This record gives sequence, C-alpha cells and structure tokens, in this order.
Amino acid sequence: MITSFPAARATVYGVLLNDRATLQRLAPQFDSAPYKAAPRAPVLYIKPRNTFAGNHAAVAIPADPGEVRIDATIGLVIGSTATRVPASKAMGHVAAYAVVSDVTLPHENYYRPAIRQRDRDGFCPMGEVVAARDFDVSQAALHIAVNGQPVYERRFDQLVRPAAQLIADMTEFMTLSAGDVLLLGPGEGSPVARPGDTVRITVPGLGELCHTVVLEAQP
Repeated sequence: MITSFPAARATVYGVLLNDRATLQRLAPQFDSAPYKAAPRAPVLYIKPRNTFAGNHAAVAIPADPGEVRIDATIGLVIGSTATRVPASKAMGHVAAYAVVSDVTLPHENYYRPAIRQRDRDGFCPMGEVVAARDFDVSQAALHIAVNGQPVYERRFDQLVRPAAQLIADMTEFMTLSAGDVLLLGPGEGSPVARPGDTVRITVPGLGELCHTVVLEAQP
C-alpha cells in the first residue's frame, strides 16, 4: 500500500558510519588522536524541513564543488511513539518504508555535524511511503542509475546496526514519534552526480525515486 509523504512536522534522522565497509576504511583515522577510537554510539544528524523534496524533484547544487554525493538509503517511517524500545520489539514501531536520496556535498566529516554539506534546500528527496509489513529490510537491495546507466548497488545485510538495533540504540536516549523517518545510512562508495544528471534509485519491493541535479541559481 502506498501512502502520502509524512506530515510536515515529522523529523528525518540520518545516521553515519552504519556500513561495515566504511567503518573499516576509516579505522586508521579513528585510531589517531584526538579520538583514538571509532564512535561507540550512533552518529546522528537531522535533515530539516527545508531539505524535503518529492519524487522528480530538481536538486539545486552550488557551482563549487559542482557535484554531490548520492547517499541513497531506505527510510523507516515510525508509526507509533518509541521510547526505550528493545531491539526485539523495535520493528513493531515501523509502519512503512521509503526510498530516500540523502544528498550531500562530498565530505569526510563524521565527528562534527556536516550542516552545510547535508542540510541545503532540497537535499532530501523521498519516494512514496510504502506500508509493507512483509518487507524484510535486512534482505533489501538498492540500485542507482545516473542518466540511465547503472552505477551503484548496495545491500542492507552489512549494517553495523541493523534497523531494529538502530531503533533500540536511539530510543534509549530519545523518543521517536509517529511520522518520524529514520534513515539507515549511506553505503560505502556512494556515486556522485553533477548538474544535468538524472538520478534513479530503485529498491525492489519499495519502488523507485527519481530526481535531477541542476546548478544553483546565482543571486
């Protein structure tokens, strides 16, 4: 069943370093000063209302650097209030799913919120919300094509925190409310897109999301 975009009051939460391959690649950096260890808790950020966009949106990007990274992922749409939820019950709070293009200017900043890179206008196109109770997100696959050419594929069976554990860890210290959307995070090696490109993201069982990339208008 397909429903409408979540209510405007909903909050979209993103999480970084939730892909094992990315965590392994960055391990030498995490072992260095001043941190000397990889993050032990989810590395979270928010995609605020100004970033929301729908299917077939035109995402405007600045001429410098003139490209964006397409951190495509799956969004879990929360259906009921979740506070201190154990992993064994977490998926009972998920009402639906959506294909999401978590657009960002390229960066490698994981310890400080990348607000300028991730929270620009229109940087969170989201597909239609699909209420699919029988959808197994751990077995999901995501495909990205740019200008009709396949460029990227990822699966969700290599998450550092699978969906249920991510909900459990987050709700240990904060409440998720109905309509909130929790992104499962980018995979390793996300592709880039440039002005003039058309991006199509497909997740079997959830449908597809399509958007273009255009050059930001000059004031």
